[in-house]
Amino acid sequence: MKLQQNQIWQKGSEYYRIVQLARLEVQYKTMTDPLSGHGPHQQVTKKEFCRLLKGAVLLEAPHSPKP
Repeated sequence: MKLQQNQIWQKGSEYYRIVQLARLEVQYKTMTDPLSGHGPHQQVTKKEFCRLLKGAVLLEAPHSPKP
């Protein structure tokens, strides 16, 4: 699993967006609607975040149309 900033993961009815990614910690936002972007920020270790994502699905970023 390759973690990157601004990835959105879905697990059940919750969405997790990586806000900031550091060597040992992850700051993420928990949301019920990924389009609204509203939700509390959380900060955990990378190991805890990977455990949280177990069974989650990575949502693909919307592609911008090419001119």
